[in-house]
Amino acid sequence: MSEPAVPDRTGPSQMPLSDPGRAGPLDPAVAVGLLQRAQVLAEQGDWQLAANTFSRVVGNNDPDLHVAALLGLAESRYRMDDEAAAVQCWISATQAPEGPLTWRAWKQLAASRVRTGDMTGAARAYREAERRAPASERPEIASRLGWLAKETGDTRAAGRHFSRSRQGGAFQPSMTWALLAVTVAIGLSSILFGQEQRWFDWLALTKSGIAAGEYWRLFSVTLVHEGILHLAFNMYALYIIGPTVEALYGSRRFLLIYLACAGAASATSYVFSDAEVAVGASGAVFGLFGVLLVADRIHKPALTRQARGLTMQIGVLIGINLVIGFSVANIDNAAHIGGLIAGCWLGLTMVPRGAATLASYWSTDSATGGSAVRRRSPVSARTAAILGLGAVALAICAGLAIGPLRWGL
Repeated sequence: MSEPAVPDRTGPSQMPLSDPGRAGPLDPAVAVGLLQRAQVLAEQGDWQLAANTFSRVVGNNDPDLHVAALLGLAESRYRMDDEAAAVQCWISATQAPEGPLTWRAWKQLAASRVRTGDMTGAARAYREAERRAPASERPEIASRLGWLAKETGDTRAAGRHFSRSRQGGAFQPSMTWALLAVTVAIGLSSILFGQEQRWFDWLALTKSGIAAGEYWRLFSVTLVHEGILHLAFNMYALYIIGPTVEALYGSRRFLLIYLACAGAASATSYVFSDAEVAVGASGAVFGLFGVLLVADRIHKPALTRQARGLTMQIGVLIGINLVIGFSVANIDNAAHIGGLIAGCWLGLTMVPRGAATLASYWSTDSATGGSAVRRRSPVSARTAAILGLGAVALAICAGLAIGPLRWGL
């Protein structure tokens, strides 16, 4: 078991332990210090003292620290040939509130089921682990599911699991493809069948429509474009940026981000643009650029080489497009800026889940057990995401209230 990559690599005697034996709840700093010390003791092979130290943190009010302690305690008990106690720790960890370490508990519980010959229980636990695990861990879990299925004679299921394991955890950006398909289909029907005006009447952002309460236009504006070049440019940009953002946040959160940026871009256009009618997905796409620009710098996600190359160019791409927007007539730069600001804000408040981040590197995992320690921010990631989306929603509502006053509608 290797040493956790923690910011402060002090020795056990220098850690903020306070009094480890005192009764009552521990504050987060003391709990983290105890977990660090327990890791060091485990690496030194002092499993009994490590177990005692991990036990002191079990039950902590912070569920992530509680689960980390349970995983460390389980490993210690397992190394001391007390697998029954280790299994109880893994079960308790799976029953705790969901967190970034839950999948590890399911994985270790599955391995224990295999050792006792409970193949059905092992398969169920591995499926739970696979559902929660980071993308990089899923191929290995799928391979184990494949061998279990093969062992039980279910060759069809084994083939499916082995197929997933060979994909290397490749992520399929299904929501990006769906947005591209719908938008391109509407664009081509406009061009090929002369339906452009009808689509505009239904979906375009119009000041009179918004003033009349047709708020769907804030989002449906992304589906209509003015000509093949406009459609092609925006869809190419979505094709480039969409898969990376979706891989970081998952399909559902990606759709929320896309719609939030579209709504913010439309509300900004509604208030500041002189044009009566606006069309195009560029505001939402600018939002995706903003999300990746800020999330990459704040949350430090582990990106592929291709995605890393893209993030290095985003600032330049944003600058060039804004200059073009201010230089060329009939470009709704207000929408671009509104979407970009919303995207930057969401990139700050929403932590990527589909890729490892700098914080998640503070963990260890061994073949038999596994434990991890993670610093907690004062506000949980889920709460921050809700607050971030809520702030964008409030900004959109403010735009809807200001627009009629500005334009006398």
